[in-house]
Amino acid sequence: MSKVIVKQEESLSIKFIHQMKVGDHRRLDVYLFLPKEMGIGPHSVDEEEYYHSAISGRRSYYSSGLHLPLVQSRFISQKKRTVEEFRLYLNLFAYQFAVAIETDSKELAQVEDIDQFYQSLAELQDIIEQLLKKFRRNEPSDDKWKSYFENADNYLSWLSEQRLLKLLSHAPRTSDYTEINEAVVSFCRSENEHRHKLNYNSQQTVEDPNRISNKMLLLRRLIQQGVVLKEELRTLGVGLKKLTTGFATAMVMIVVSALIIKAQGVFSGLTIALVLTLAVIYGFREIFKDDIRNALWRWIQKGRPRWSRVLTDTTSQAVVAKQLIWIEFVKSKDLPAMLPKILKRRHRQNKLDAEVLHYGLHTRVAHKELLAGYSTIQEQINLSLAPFARYLERGKAKIYREHDGKISSDSVERRYQVNLILSLRDGKGEPQYARYKITMNRSTIVDISQSELPSSINPMTDD
Repeated sequence: MSKVIVKQEESLSIKFIHQMKVGDHRRLDVYLFLPKEMGIGPHSVDEEEYYHSAISGRRSYYSSGLHLPLVQSRFISQKKRTVEEFRLYLNLFAYQFAVAIETDSKELAQVEDIDQFYQSLAELQDIIEQLLKKFRRNEPSDDKWKSYFENADNYLSWLSEQRLLKLLSHAPRTSDYTEINEAVVSFCRSENEHRHKLNYNSQQTVEDPNRISNKMLLLRRLIQQGVVLKEELRTLGVGLKKLTTGFATAMVMIVVSALIIKAQGVFSGLTIALVLTLAVIYGFREIFKDDIRNALWRWIQKGRPRWSRVLTDTTSQAVVAKQLIWIEFVKSKDLPAMLPKILKRRHRQNKLDAEVLHYGLHTRVAHKELLAGYSTIQEQINLSLAPFARYLERGKAKIYREHDGKISSDSVERRYQVNLILSLRDGKGEPQYARYKITMNRSTIVDISQSELPSSINPMTDD
């Protein structure tokens, strides 16, 4: 079973990455244990609003080898293919190349060791250079194909340059790796010259940061066609919600009608007392009607999926996979029996109460063959903790020190620890688990570390 990769994406965002093959049935559950001292719960955060604002994802075809299956075999045999097929395989390579550059550069930016950073930087620059050379050796001569190739080449050249320059701008300052620094700068200049020589972008576009950025965003969307799967999200339980509303209204009206009949029996004729009584009854109906409906709907919706998602191939329109999506705050008594064992601590006094936010995803990949040469789709899920940050307190405490009779103080930031438990089940197999500790403050995720599981728990492992 594939392992789910968990890593920090941005200052307050976590990324989950996993792959699924043809015919896979997979259930992925994410449990966030939010300490109650954070002030986050169903009373302060609406689950549906959080899903739409803080959870995003991308599903695409995936191949672990970039140039081997795509550049060599697809482009070499391009004369035997149609324009649409050529464009599709071109996009597959360009998209995965772009994702690989972005992933490697983000990971490299987090390396603190100077020696390791510059060695990895040199390796990254060499890999990019070799892949671009192999890519350009297969440039088509036919004009009807050449425009697609030029768009991809323009974007990959620009993205490579930007990513390397960004790494250099934040690189540790040292004179020990001048050669590597100059080699990377030279490569960036050559790519800039390459685009200028082929007149990929007008001078006005190059000189205006907004124009060049927007143009590259457009090229990015063009190379995603046929690779990133089209998503159609549907809300579940619309009819059931209407039925619940009708039932709640009927129950309230039964009570109201009974009270009105009782009031008419107590007061003879139309009196001021009867009118006031009826006004009070109708007032209470308006106050409690929505509360009763919402409570009833939350009870009925408990444990049910909120949405369904259909993933289709943008070229053939064939259904590639279907998903069911859950999100809700879960009470401790409703958690799977294995989770309390995973969170069990040696010292009970260290245990803190927490609100548990559950995000679940059940995926069924179609049994039909995927795009030629591919048997795997990759899902990337970004979960942002930014909506929680505004509820956190700023650090106000100070630590005092004395040295040679002088007293100094250091401000202390307030940090919170969030437990994250992943549950992954393929088909009818046993669930596998992984636990992470997330240390965060108001502005960033300070650390994400994986914790060991008790020996009795089935850990999440690689294939």
